[in-house]
Amino acid sequence: MIYHLFFEQSGTFKNILKGWNYEAYDYDIRNDFGQTDCVMDLFAEIEKGYADEPSLFDRIKEGGVSTIMAFFPCVRFEEQILLHFRGDSCQLQNRTTEEKLEVDLKLQAELTLMYNMITKLAIVCIKKEIPLIIENPYSQMHYLRQRWCIRPSVIDMDRRQHGDYYKKPTQYWFIGTTPKENIFLEQPKPVPIYTITSPIPGTNRTVARSLIHPQYAEWFLKTYVIDKPVDAFGNVSEN
Repeated sequence: MIYHLFFEQSGTFKNILKGWNYEAYDYDIRNDFGQTDCVMDLFAEIEKGYADEPSLFDRIKEGGVSTIMAFFPCVRFEEQILLHFRGDSCQLQNRTTEEKLEVDLKLQAELTLMYNMITKLAIVCIKKEIPLIIENPYSQMHYLRQRWCIRPSVIDMDRRQHGDYYKKPTQYWFIGTTPKENIFLEQPKPVPIYTITSPIPGTNRTVARSLIHPQYAEWFLKTYVIDKPVDAFGNVSEN
């Protein structure tokens, strides 16, 4: 199995998979962490794949049995964006009605772009029969939860219970594949609770909240994704 990790600059999931002797590659338009193996415009590749033009997805399909994991850009899908649309956020409270409406136009254009991209990504992977796992924050008013025909396969309401930095409820869509349900006797250890400061040296709190602790990534992969044998304690077989 080859894993292709979209929109992951940190290399967290990639490096764990490589440590288990899988092939794994990070793809993103930026390389802020020095971990992006393939620097490219993924949105452009999605558009080409959707239009049945030669694209990254053809190379993935031809390269061997593969799975795509997409940590899709999420800010416009999240619940708090409704405050900005209504003009009730702190940043907009003193703006004029005209200024707020201009912001609404910009937000709607960005939301439409993101919705089109994630939907086309799913369509391309379904057509090309490439298993796809998508990660995004969870909330009752999340845009995809309200306005997408695919339901999340896994919802984690408290990532700290599985060794992450923050609680941050998260949902995962498994498209063209199904999550495994491995249960282990040994669970990840809790990490310190962070509220104001960043737990990641050299990053601000906003960036840090978008990152995932390696301990959590390992737990998620072993529980729901990998096809290597795993014992009751979560140890991955080398066979």
